[in-house]
Amino acid sequence: MSTAEKVAIVTGATGGIGFEVAKRLGKDGYTVILNGIEDEQGAKRIEELAAEGITAEYYGFDVTKEEAVTSNIKAIGEKYGKIDVLVNNAGGLGGRSRFEDMTTDFYRFVMALNLDSAFFASRAAIPFLKKGENPTIINYVSNAAWNAGGPGAGIYGTSKAGVQTLTRALAKDLAEYGIRVNAVSPGTIDTDFHKQIKSTKPEVFASWKNNIMLGRLGQPEDVASVVSFLASADSSFITAETIQIGGGQGLGI
Repeated sequence: MSTAEKVAIVTGATGGIGFEVAKRLGKDGYTVILNGIEDEQGAKRIEELAAEGITAEYYGFDVTKEEAVTSNIKAIGEKYGKIDVLVNNAGGLGGRSRFEDMTTDFYRFVMALNLDSAFFASRAAIPFLKKGENPTIINYVSNAAWNAGGPGAGIYGTSKAGVQTLTRALAKDLAEYGIRVNAVSPGTIDTDFHKQIKSTKPEVFASWKNNIMLGRLGQPEDVASVVSFLASADSSFITAETIQIGGGQGLGI
């Protein structure tokens, strides 16, 4: 394929925020590489994007596995000759556990899911980002990076704080190559991330908007539009920053 095409990789892109980000980048003119671990869902998402005229591929691999991340991103970079945008969207709560009862396996899983995955993917993409046009890495932080998370989510908050620092460190390391690195920090976004509480305690879920200045929950499209901006030349002088996408939720009301 021509190296003139813009290529974006979005990890964890088969649902929720990740898919909306992939769709938005596709509409922006990128060839989009979706990553996930549910191959059937991945194939379905590619069909949906194709129906909208978006060129996309699906690569199924687990972002917590170093060798899988490295080999797949290398294959993508070699196929297209470059990578223009890497969106480290994959991540998650992983469950809840208080520190006193937390197993080492759980600790390592949550750290791998959020922090290791961003490191593995970024490291593998760097040689190909150096060949990209307006190359950029976009990571995901969380309110939990500042407030340490809710009950049982302390290690999630710890991992996201690590991503915050990783973002700044990568930005310093890669500035000489013109590679920008930023992060977005979504507030409460209405996705399957909150599926359990939404189904078991809908009244609690609905009440969350009362703590948001703009009086509503966020939508995946709200995040996708900011990622689109950070990937574009319009943000060419922005690096090492984290943009809050929470309707003022971080300040409380």
